[in-house]
Amino acid sequence: MIDFGFDKLALIGAVALIVIGPEKLPRVARTVGHLLGKAQRYVADVKAEVNRSIELEELKKMKSQFEDAAHNVEQTISKEIRETSGDFEKAWTEATGSEGALPSPLHEPAPVYRHPKKNWRLKRSAVPQWYKQRHGVRARAQSGAARVARFRPPRAL
Repeated sequence: MIDFGFDKLALIGAVALIVIGPEKLPRVARTVGHLLGKAQRYVADVKAEVNRSIELEELKKMKSQFEDAAHNVEQTISKEIRETSGDFEKAWTEATGSEGALPSPLHEPAPVYRHPKKNWRLKRSAVPQWYKQRHGVRARAQSGAARVARFRPPRAL
């Protein structure tokens, strides 16, 4: 940038004092200071934007490198799986002596569901209703507020 020493600034100040005058010089100096501050902020914003764009480009490069590495790993894994499954099928055909492919589990019938020998509905209903009522077994679930409203004594008029 431009180098301003003390002697150059003093010369510029003296010329400004003569040309502008002592009454208007503080207002002009304040305006120049504001303009210089705005210029510095603008330059700082531009630098920050350039740095962000550079970092964004670097991140995009890193992302593409990671994606390429992941794609390569996926390809090698799928290649190994194909080779292993081919070797397995070859060994299977040699061991079983059949030329067909592996038996598919889709052709086997699904196992039938068998309920355990417990009939819990029968056990719950084995207690007589009169016994439940006498001993306070609740037949219907109610919230606490509903229970209070149900058993609240009636109001006297």
